[in-house]
Amino acid sequence: MTGQKYGIKGICAGIGLVLLLAAWHFLDVKDGAFQTGRTWLYGWYIAAVLWGAASLGLLGYLAVVRDFRRPERFFAVSCLLLGLLYMAVLPPLSAPDEVSHYISAYQLSNRFLRKEAADSQGRVYIRAQDAWAEDLEDVLADDGSGVIREGDTVIVGQTVEQDTYELVRQRGLGGQDAGRQSGNQTGGNQTGGNQPDGNQPVPSYQPAVRTTPLAYIPQALGISMGRLLGLGTLGLMFLGRIFNLLFYCAVGFLAVRRIPFGKEVLCGVGLLPMSLHLAASMSYDVMILALSGYFLAVCLDLAYRAERVRGRDVAVLAAILAVMGPCKMVYGVIAGWCLLIPVKKFGGRGKWALSAAAVLGAFGAAMALVNLQTVALYTGIQDRYITWAQEPGYSFAQLIHSPLKVLRLCYNTLTGYGEQLYSGMIGSMMGNMDPVLNVPYVMILGLTALLAVLALRKPGQPLFIRKGQKLWIWFLALLCLGALMFSMLLAWTPLSATMIQGVQGRYLLPFLPALLLTIKNDRLVRTAGRDGGILFAMACMDVYAILRIFSIVCLRV
Repeated sequence: MTGQKYGIKGICAGIGLVLLLAAWHFLDVKDGAFQTGRTWLYGWYIAAVLWGAASLGLLGYLAVVRDFRRPERFFAVSCLLLGLLYMAVLPPLSAPDEVSHYISAYQLSNRFLRKEAADSQGRVYIRAQDAWAEDLEDVLADDGSGVIREGDTVIVGQTVEQDTYELVRQRGLGGQDAGRQSGNQTGGNQTGGNQPDGNQPVPSYQPAVRTTPLAYIPQALGISMGRLLGLGTLGLMFLGRIFNLLFYCAVGFLAVRRIPFGKEVLCGVGLLPMSLHLAASMSYDVMILALSGYFLAVCLDLAYRAERVRGRDVAVLAAILAVMGPCKMVYGVIAGWCLLIPVKKFGGRGKWALSAAAVLGAFGAAMALVNLQTVALYTGIQDRYITWAQEPGYSFAQLIHSPLKVLRLCYNTLTGYGEQLYSGMIGSMMGNMDPVLNVPYVMILGLTALLAVLALRKPGQPLFIRKGQKLWIWFLALLCLGALMFSMLLAWTPLSATMIQGVQGRYLLPFLPALLLTIKNDRLVRTAGRDGGILFAMACMDVYAILRIFSIVCLRV
């Protein structure tokens, strides 16, 4: 009873501190609203504060009062509540590459609704009323001759500022959007005459991602529901995001329930600001994070708890690799986690070999079906050109024949960008890689410390992962990092660069839970601090971080 009393006091103290800091940042919201006269921002901010406080109250009950008895329930509830808050503050298309993921999900939605997916040039069909979102400044225009004049388009959410919130407020979620539509869809900014039906299909000028359509099933279901309900553009986008978040919560629930140990670690990684930001977007990173976590849970369950490996377990592992592999092929390295499972649990080396062939075969077949053309493109071109830098790039042959140069570039990248990769993995540069929308560095250090504490062994807790297996997990992580850097060197780095371009901290999240589990040892034991209390502290940091970002956005006028 005494422990519960102190737990309730801790919950109240955490929520009180967040509210105090929120009141401090209200001054920034007030200053931003005063400059533009948008006093409605006060109400939005207060609503976000109340949602955050209510969420913390429920999470405190589940984590502290209930003593973290159902970790899987805590994961699902915390990611859903906090994900919705992140979704509201960081509006649609603000996540990295989210516009391409949105168009890819829209393409799959067309197929779900039995509509033509794309034109002869591969441009995805969208509703005419949705065209404004990818061309806010009407630089894609038809001069009347049928020739499209292209320029630098301004996409909603690419820079999150006060005007972005104003746009969301004006357009709302339901009905046909009443604002202007791009000239390429309407023959310029028409002021009179018959306006086209907002539901008629027009081609989008944003490229779809060339990957497996399975990565966009949740988002496409949300977009399809929005279209059937007659929602506006933002309604489609928010529903696509919500369905993606629900998928993340559901798979995470199953992963935390199945993993035999380290449940608190999976919950902690799920509560990182960058994890919540991605989970609340339409990115296929949600599929990668969710499925890699479940893949780890299945491998550890089979290695350390299950008596034998069944055929359906092998089928699950194969299906996961087949689905997530084509998204980013470098994550195929996680297949090595299967080697943690003893051969005897398969019933002999013959059955082990068949199982390995099934898992790797599924991955290979998916890669051949989806990414063979892309692989051939990158490995076959001798004279590559990096469009964003307008400079020549490296060819595959050059890199293969210059291993020392590749190692030097990798070393320069880790020494020059190492801190940026680390902080990006935790929560810096959110939005569209916006350096202003970040988590304070002291909080990044705090979240890191809390994750490390969660990963420590508690008194009486057995050690499952042996030293050799820890080394294997670290080897796979380094191999994946090397593959990531090599792929970015080939696809994104100009010849003049001294460091590899395009490597981001969020790419490291799929391996983070496995690495944290290797921290457990018999020399350093955590004797204080309950898992629920630590996770509640992380949730408080999450709420403060996103409220602070809201205040920063209000100052960008």
